Amino acid sequence: MIHTVPVSLAGRSYDVHIGKGLLDQAGRHIAPLLRRARTAVVADADVAALHGQRLLSSLSEAGIEARLLTIPPGEASKSFEGLADLCDRLLALELDRGDLIVALGGGVVGDLAGFAASIYKRGIDFIQIPTTLLAQVDSSVGGKTAIDTGRGKNLIGAFHQPRLVLADLDVLTTLPDREMVCGMAEIIKYGLLGDRAFCDWLGDAIPAVLAREPLALAEAVRHCVAMKAEIVAEDERETGRRALLNLGHTFGHALEAENAYGDALKHGEAVGAGCALAFRFAAATGLCPAADAEAAALLLARAGLPIRLDQVAGHPFSADRLVAHMAQDKKAEAGALTLVLVHALGDAFVARSVDAPTLRAFLQSEGATA
Repeated sequence: MIHTVPVSLAGRSYDVHIGKGLLDQAGRHIAPLLRRARTAVVADADVAALHGQRLLSSLSEAGIEARLLTIPPGEASKSFEGLADLCDRLLALELDRGDLIVALGGGVVGDLAGFAASIYKRGIDFIQIPTTLLAQVDSSVGGKTAIDTGRGKNLIGAFHQPRLVLADLDVLTTLPDREMVCGMAEIIKYGLLGDRAFCDWLGDAIPAVLAREPLALAEAVRHCVAMKAEIVAEDERETGRRALLNLGHTFGHALEAENAYGDALKHGEAVGAGCALAFRFAAATGLCPAADAEAAALLLARAGLPIRLDQVAGHPFSADRLVAHMAQDKKAEAGALTLVLVHALGDAFVARSVDAPTLRAFLQSEGATA
């Protein structure tokens, strides 16, 4: 069964298809969106080896000429150098503004290829075919594209909506278990920020989702995509409610920065720890019941995610350095710290002008050094 979730954005609306077998059906979904039967597929080398030929075959069967462009796996590809190299190879293919790019992969490929599409000849269409659980439930939907710099993650980018998203659940059979756990961080995040009933469902369903049981997996992906589609339709440019989707990310990005965005700490692991920290900080400052912070941590731990600083790669951390990274976050306004915090399980809000000394003291209480 294929679930279709529309993302309603007036003239930039598109569908997210979720189900099994979509990679083999990609050609017939993509062909109607092309002005000429030609495209470029961007994938990292690992994903290309696993799924590239199946996608190329599907496109060929639909009469579409496709060139596969591979990039090195890993966050390091999301750089100015990686962007320049990809744009140069796209130009060498002589794609025009009527063509489109297909991003086949996880969040790194989607971010990089999407940002390249946003600036290539002042904008070219692209399609997302996410191959990780995290990308299927979160990063492939909503049009956020970016690269990293030495000063932080995703600081250079653009809002550029895809024309179509194909989330094939079959490709998750080749996904390492660690990456499934990373995807669970984003799935749990949706419940923590705005759907307590979903948290209750996840309490029982987490093992089934991680085991890739078809019904549980499809429901988790569908529910998260539907939540994100509703939020993005209301607030495409993250001036209001969409900022709630960053629950756990400000803490998480700081932890990633301290690990130099290396493989020792995956993005989903950082988000999981960040969500637990956001809840405990809210509880420590009287914003959230301690019982809800404990419930959130138990849910994250049930998925196998780190919930304390001493469980995170790179420990021990400097509280001063973490706060400095958080001050560089995209949500910061006029130099003031901005965090997504919670009043309760399923009730997140944007907290502006967070007191840096209070945050620093909290991090030290969590095990960070002075």
